[in-house]
Amino acid sequence: MAASIFDNLKQQFNRGSILLKFIYINVAIFLLLRLTGVVFLLFNLDLSVILPYIEMPSDPYEFITHPWTLLTYMFVHYDVWHILFNMLWLYWFGQIFLMAFGEKQMVGLYLWGGIAGGLLYLLAYNLFPYFEGKQGLMCGASASIIAIVVATAFRMPDYKINLLFLGAISLKYIAIVTILIDLLSVTSANGGGHIAHLGGALLGYWFIVRWEKGKDLTAPLNRLIDRLVTACKPRPRIRVKRPSARANYRASARPETDMEYRARKKRESDEIDAILDKIKQSGYTSLTAEEKKRLFEAGKK
Repeated sequence: MAASIFDNLKQQFNRGSILLKFIYINVAIFLLLRLTGVVFLLFNLDLSVILPYIEMPSDPYEFITHPWTLLTYMFVHYDVWHILFNMLWLYWFGQIFLMAFGEKQMVGLYLWGGIAGGLLYLLAYNLFPYFEGKQGLMCGASASIIAIVVATAFRMPDYKINLLFLGAISLKYIAIVTILIDLLSVTSANGGGHIAHLGGALLGYWFIVRWEKGKDLTAPLNRLIDRLVTACKPRPRIRVKRPSARANYRASARPETDMEYRARKKRESDEIDAILDKIKQSGYTSLTAEEKKRLFEAGKK
């Protein structure tokens, strides 16, 4: 029974989008930490002995000795409400993000947003006198998610979502209110978390600024990830296969020139922009089947 459930979850993970993969990873780590905490308590041990190795420290010396925490902290949650709220935000805004961008951009922005949030948290706690003597540890995916929220809001500012008791609200207003709350809360009990949110927000905004200039801020990070994944994969056996006439034809076809490539990419970008404008004006349901297919295919690139 347990093996069947595990196999089913594994299949869903492998078939799911990168958005679902992120949610699965966060939830799996949360459950593992909670179970580890229960086991530790049975032996009168404290889970805090392992937290410095996975959560982001505000102390520079601890960070230098545990630099990997800049990546691990953004997948760590221990409080039920913390992970529930974060995963709901990630799911809602992640789906909208994937209407305008691809899965690779989501991977890169999630990681860059978390890194920016962690570094701003470290900088603020060692720069402002207010935080003197308030060193601690930070965890959670909030900075990564805020980066996705802000990038989505700047790309599709007038896209509306329905909020309980408030009705249809444009993404730009949700982003503005979220940033204002974080700005007003930097001196609260969870000041470090709100500072990290601002770091993620700045990264999300920078991503859109560069994107509109034709630059993908996530591309270098995604290339690094691709190389690491390729290096870790076992090399397949090479089979020599006689090329067919069709293959020979494709091989002899003339490749695109730089001018042709740029022209094709501009046509594709203009098509997607036109579809996004239609979504802003009339909603996603107004799209034709062909337009939905075009948007879906662009999101996978």
